[in-house]
Amino acid sequence: MSDVQQRIDELVKGNRVMLFMKGTAQFPMCGFSGRAVQVLKACGVEEFKTFNVLEDEEVRQGIKDYAQWPTIPQLYVDGEFVGGSDIMMEMYQSGELQQLLAKA
Repeated sequence: MSDVQQRIDELVKGNRVMLFMKGTAQFPMCGFSGRAVQVLKACGVEEFKTFNVLEDEEVRQGIKDYAQWPTIPQLYVDGEFVGGSDIMMEMYQSGELQQLLAKA
């Protein structure tokens, strides 16, 4: 495992809810990242860790390989890849995301 993959793995496994996004939760830098933050908040998640991929090109590319997923944002819960903003939205609308996030 490369250094960047190791760093990503530690972030994913070290935080219950981890969102790799463009910008921050307070200042999302793209609409999809903003929607991902809104969905988490709508699910009642008060504490989640974010990583701004715009500040680290290695992680920005490495996260795509890590999950075999080409786009950002990417949500991980309990060390497992959930998906991007479209999948988060679908899961939220079906109630599946709230159930996943409630398992604490």
